Amino acid sequence: MSSIDIVAPLDHLDKEPPPPGPSLRRVLETLGEGGNAPLWHSDWAWENYERAVLALAREFGLWRLLEIGGGRDPAFAAAARENRLRLIVNDIDPLELARVPEGIETACFDVAGDISRRPELYGAFDIVASRMVFEHIRNVPAAWRNIYRLLRPGGVGLAFFPTLYAWPFLLNHILPDDIARRIVERVFPARAPDGDNPVFPPVYHWCYGDEGKLRRMLDPIGFSEIRILPFWGHHYLDRMPVLRELDFALNRFCAAIDWRFFTTYAYVVVRK
Repeated sequence: MSSIDIVAPLDHLDKEPPPPGPSLRRVLETLGEGGNAPLWHSDWAWENYERAVLALAREFGLWRLLEIGGGRDPAFAAAARENRLRLIVNDIDPLELARVPEGIETACFDVAGDISRRPELYGAFDIVASRMVFEHIRNVPAAWRNIYRLLRPGGVGLAFFPTLYAWPFLLNHILPDDIARRIVERVFPARAPDGDNPVFPPVYHWCYGDEGKLRRMLDPIGFSEIRILPFWGHHYLDRMPVLRELDFALNRFCAAIDWRFFTTYAYVVVRK
């Protein structure tokens, strides 16, 4: 494992913006044509997260990818090599970064913290992506402000996170952390503490699918484009057929009328 803290400072790299290219809206609309699940369902979001980031990289000519909260299980370890992207994996915990596969660069810092003493990070990345990280961040506005600083002009950020007020996450938010963790581990055994995807305490700060709410926080930061893709549905009731079908019908109805109060997940995509 190598670290940009020691061997690969990025402040010397070219920070000129790439060609303007298409709009975020056009790229995301084209992306919506793929996938095995309907675009409104969260299955689509899970199946197409990596594809979405790679499509944005390709369409905008981007290649330096910072994966926020990648820790022990970075999503782009294989895809970055195949698509000739320079991958840097971030985490707040050096012990998590110690488990990153050999040969991948790392950057240990808090995306919502004070990065003013890390000038080598400013404007150093073309893409900043995260999956299931923002629900654990206590100061989400600070995280988005830092993402703006981390991106070079023309760069793109994408955050994929669960949202309130979907009932599984509302319950998770209300219950004590230990009880919520045990429930999640029982439903999804692969999320045990020694697995690739352990359960970390969530806070759900600014985790909404409502575009109006999110824009009130994001617009002042200065991004040139902001797109919010809402998703509905989950698999927490798969072992309960009757409740599963009722819940699916409710989520399909919410999606049909674009009722974002009850989204389950969201993509927030921004461009500097």
